[in-house]
Amino acid sequence: MARDLPVRIVQDPSDGFTRLPARVPPPDLVVGFDAWGDDRILARMHGTAVPALSGTEHKTLLEATPKEVKAVTARLRRLWSDEFVRAERPDAAGRPTYPYATLVDLTAEPEAELMARLGELTRYGAQLLFDVLLGGEGESVKLFRGFLIEALRGDEPLRVRFDSDLFVPWPMLCLPPDATDEPGLPGLFRRFLGHRHRIEQTGGGFYAGIADGRERPPPPVPVVSLNHDTGVDPRGRTRAARIGEVLAQGTTLIERTTRPQLEAALSDPALDEQLMYFWCHGHFQPAEPEPPYLVVKLTDQRPIDAYTVRAHRPPRAECAPFQPFVLLNACYAGMPGNADLAYLGRALVETGARGILGPQMEMPQAFAAEYALEFLTRYLPGTDTAGTVTHAVARHFADELRNPLGLAYALHCGMDARLERARPEETPA
Repeated sequence: MARDLPVRIVQDPSDGFTRLPARVPPPDLVVGFDAWGDDRILARMHGTAVPALSGTEHKTLLEATPKEVKAVTARLRRLWSDEFVRAERPDAAGRPTYPYATLVDLTAEPEAELMARLGELTRYGAQLLFDVLLGGEGESVKLFRGFLIEALRGDEPLRVRFDSDLFVPWPMLCLPPDATDEPGLPGLFRRFLGHRHRIEQTGGGFYAGIADGRERPPPPVPVVSLNHDTGVDPRGRTRAARIGEVLAQGTTLIERTTRPQLEAALSDPALDEQLMYFWCHGHFQPAEPEPPYLVVKLTDQRPIDAYTVRAHRPPRAECAPFQPFVLLNACYAGMPGNADLAYLGRALVETGARGILGPQMEMPQAFAAEYALEFLTRYLPGTDTAGTVTHAVARHFADELRNPLGLAYALHCGMDARLERARPEETPA
């Protein structure tokens, strides 16, 4: 005899057939670098920006080793810190000043000196990409390198994804000198990949489980959080205090200043924030034989690291969708050359974060505060994606203020993250 069986719906991906799947355009160019053991790197490339070879992706084994790439990457970060941020200039009394660490607007600085500094950054940014990572005279490597240069030197911005086991500051890398005909500072800035293109990095398990944010309607009022150390900039020399005001406009703002507050939030299965902003100090914890990893501290100065996130976040299947975009604006000094900057970000992505944006080098507090204000002001209205905003902000500082430090912020996943709000027809009566 037929009888009805009890049915319990545990997932409704179509939202009652009331919503279409998000239509996210694919990247124009995907470049992969897979570490094969300790001594080989497999390079891959595909997308509409490069011609297909017999219907498949471009592939070649590189001559560079992962160890060499990591060492030269560390050298590039040190160069930005030592030769740019910490560059000295004596004042009228002969005392040293540090204009690139204390000023954000560099338009009044001597152009010849700024061009010399920027020229060093572009020289070594191109060296890392084309002489080290893609260096060599093998025919397959030369072919791969040529196709990549041709794709990246185009005038139109591309959506570029570096899917890599090697965490390299891709926006800080550069095209060769002949990639642009523009003279002076504009031509130097145009050589940076982060100036020309919208870039995100994935790889190393970074993209597993990332959703498109359309499992359910977005909230009418986004929930954002300010996780900060109130002891940063106690004399108010930066505009960091303004960030809280910007975050509170049209949102529900949650403020946290201690590790227990953050742990309690992470432990809550109902935690549902669309943006998490961290403004705090950080340091690097030794982890021999592994690279040192980033640890951040809020006002109570209790360390927060990837294990803090993993230990307190419940399994994703047991939680409401937790898909924040995270701006990790940690101020740190004395970064070790082999530091793992992806460590904390990876844990956040594993637990649901849609993307992580953060500096790839020691960042002056004055610039870090201005960058956050510029990014949040553009991102919070919800009209543009994180990839679009990151690219626009880097160009803003470079083109209008002659400051390259915006190019030192890198996006790990999240190119298409957007602070969405429910449309009126989606808001319950």
